[in-house]
Amino acid sequence: MININLSSLIQRLHPIAKTALEDAAALAVSEQSAEIQIEHYLLSLLERPNSDFDLLLNQYDCSEHLLRQSIKSSLDNSSKGYGGKPVFSALLIEWLQETWLVSSLDLSQTQIRTGGLLLTLVSNPLRYGQHGYASLFESINTEDIKRNFTALTTNSIESQRERTEQESAREEGSALSKFTTDFTGKARKGEIDPVFCRDQEIRQIIDILARRRKNNPIAVGEPGVGKTAVVEGLALKIVQGDVPDILKGVELYGLDMGLLQAGASVKGEFEKRLNAVLDEVKSSPTPIILFIDEAHTLVGGGNQAGGSDAANLLKPALARGEVKTIAATTWSEYKKYFEKDPALARRFQLVKLEEPSPEEAALIIRGLRPIYEKSHNVYVRDDAIMAAATLSDRYITGRQLPDKAIDIIDTACARVNISLNSTPAPIETLQQKIAAAERELSALKRDKLQQTGDKHRLATIPALEQLITDSQTELEILDLQWQKEKTLIIEMLALRERLHVLTTPAIDSKNTDTENTSEASLSLEQSTDSIEMNEQEVRIAIQALQEQLDQCRGKQPLVHFEVGPDEISLVISDWTGIPMGKMLQDESATTLNLKSVLTETIKGQAHAISALAEGIQTAKAGLVNPDAPTGVFLLVGPSGVGKTETARAIADQMFGGERFMTTINMSEFQEKHTVSRLIGSPPGYVGYGEGGMLTEAVRQRPYSVVLLDEVEKADPEVLNLFYQVFDKGTLNDGEGRTIDFKNTLILMTSNLATHEIVSLVQQSADIQVGTIAEAIRPTLNNHFKPALLARMNVLPYLPLTDEAMTDIINHKLKTVSKRLESHHKLALDYDDDLVEFVLGNCRLAETGARNIDAVINRQLLPQLSNQLLAHGKNENDSKVTVNVDEQGIIQYAFS
Repeated sequence: MININLSSLIQRLHPIAKTALEDAAALAVSEQSAEIQIEHYLLSLLERPNSDFDLLLNQYDCSEHLLRQSIKSSLDNSSKGYGGKPVFSALLIEWLQETWLVSSLDLSQTQIRTGGLLLTLVSNPLRYGQHGYASLFESINTEDIKRNFTALTTNSIESQRERTEQESAREEGSALSKFTTDFTGKARKGEIDPVFCRDQEIRQIIDILARRRKNNPIAVGEPGVGKTAVVEGLALKIVQGDVPDILKGVELYGLDMGLLQAGASVKGEFEKRLNAVLDEVKSSPTPIILFIDEAHTLVGGGNQAGGSDAANLLKPALARGEVKTIAATTWSEYKKYFEKDPALARRFQLVKLEEPSPEEAALIIRGLRPIYEKSHNVYVRDDAIMAAATLSDRYITGRQLPDKAIDIIDTACARVNISLNSTPAPIETLQQKIAAAERELSALKRDKLQQTGDKHRLATIPALEQLITDSQTELEILDLQWQKEKTLIIEMLALRERLHVLTTPAIDSKNTDTENTSEASLSLEQSTDSIEMNEQEVRIAIQALQEQLDQCRGKQPLVHFEVGPDEISLVISDWTGIPMGKMLQDESATTLNLKSVLTETIKGQAHAISALAEGIQTAKAGLVNPDAPTGVFLLVGPSGVGKTETARAIADQMFGGERFMTTINMSEFQEKHTVSRLIGSPPGYVGYGEGGMLTEAVRQRPYSVVLLDEVEKADPEVLNLFYQVFDKGTLNDGEGRTIDFKNTLILMTSNLATHEIVSLVQQSADIQVGTIAEAIRPTLNNHFKPALLARMNVLPYLPLTDEAMTDIINHKLKTVSKRLESHHKLALDYDDDLVEFVLGNCRLAETGARNIDAVINRQLLPQLSNQLLAHGKNENDSKVTVNVDEQGIIQYAFS
């Protein structure tokens, strides 16, 4: 046994163990013992609740009561009556010496803790426990304590005090306290949210960290996929002890490159700061792992003339294994910085983080739901979670799941909480409208009193007074609705709370989400009537209240008391501008109604519309190749028959509007090298990293219509790009990223075989569309490769009949009538002569329906606008009649 000075041993005692030793000395004095024995120390240690000693005894079911009785019995048999100052027994000193060695070598501790004392005692029961109580320690597994000491004593007051001392030791002058964030410290304090659906990635990081060499993982993924969250999940596992032995007890710190660089303008200051952090990490008695977020800032960080960047300072430490590091960056930054520095890249092991699917994002949000419910004091429905995941995936572009879905849930919760405690927005808007009208009325009356001002403006005073009266009436109605909604909602929440109380005993408390009790925030008490109701009565009452609430609210609820799909879609609508109704419409119903909607918009192409609708319905039902796009259609026919308009109509009906249609004019791709414009430039070429017209548009909007206009004008080598898109639904861009086309509908338009189609229709008006498709296939084969053409569904578009043209002209004239009504309060009245006049002019040019706009814009509207300006404004006129005389001249009459 190595002899260690007694005073040095006492200095190495943990404060808890040291206090226990002082109490043991006091106990020996009170019993008039000549020596401070092991038994005195053991009795004192038993009086330390939540210490290592106490936790380990409880862990192995060792009875403290029996142990205390046995120790006291042995002390009763010892000699007493000594009146002097007791000394430490030789056996006690030997116990302390051996414990110091065990603590240092086996437990990797810098102090003698009560757990180390127990381990040494149990390891040598015959030497240190000679008085009969040694048998009580038989259930304690010494090897288990050595392996899992940190995990077994995580909740010990000694561990907590040790962590507090370590934190206080890192005072303001410490580089770690200045330039890092303690992730494990935040995890212990409960400041980190739980992490879900990233177990595989966390396991990969743990595997890499446990390696002997090159044990530095780098998490790479798009912004918002959860790179930092994975590291936070690792910190939680470290704190919980759910990691291999090699990682137990380590601390995880996040290096803040911004703080390192801030104010480091003096040459050498940045290097000095970073070296100070690395030195503290190396010299720390507790192993430390550094997390570097936005790791691409390492390259060039602090770089000045004659200086070196952060990456070069880290390379030696990483190579020698002196510092374990976790890095995180995006794909574009990884390619731009790390791949260009092989010496740096080889020191890191790549961990890919893909964007989770909407279903996985919903699982993540379900795990976080209790946190947001508690924070905002609202209830979040499960269908709201699904809506947030699916709608954000479809309509919010440029961001990744789960980040954007979580932000939507957070915003919706905040809005619901605000609506419970503030004036509804429609009421505030109406109040502001009334106030503005009253200010305008006051100003006009002031001008009238002074006999000045614009006469036309003064003439609007009666209308303005009527507007204020109508608005005040509307405000009173809204205010009554608001008060009634609040009353019903308070009763609803009270009943829900009662139902929660009634059903809680039957539900596992771990799986019960606390419902919203926001009536407290409304400063109104819970209804006492619900307290005496049983579960069935409460459910019936809730149903009745819900019906009353639906009837009261109509389509414009003023108060939201829970987060549902409507609240989610309202947030997305505000963010994107997409109408709320288009987002919430049922996709199955929309698909089934597609044919009827297209028939109203596209005239004279019933066969093509039927084929398109059937193809899209089959794809939505999941009966076609799941890897292929929703549909690949080649629309062939004369100009102006509705090919491009079909794409617009489908985008509006199926995808939420024309903003979800990517139009690419293929006539711009008549050279082979222009393919780089579609997918992006390859590495080393100008424009690399900027993305391509096609790939970037689909990456930003994966749910969309892709329209390849005038596809026959593109170079055949450019069209070769689409083989994989049509077949596998994927395409690699210039940066190597895989772009998913599985949720896109690809439409191509072409004027090929126009002459053949027109000739066939002129020969026989009743010709079958299938016959036309077969007849034009040789022409298409001459231009498109057979393998590419086989991947397309060819849909011939026929020349428009006079009946179809008449329908289109009437539709265009109705649009003009709406504009006239909106701007001039005049109705447009016309007869069949005007329609025939426009139709006759359209026959002169072979441009189909495209010439209708030209005739209306060049011949009808200019003359109509002249008549409006010359006639002036007459309040007695309610319509303008337009007809065509026998000479073919358009006549206008106001009445």
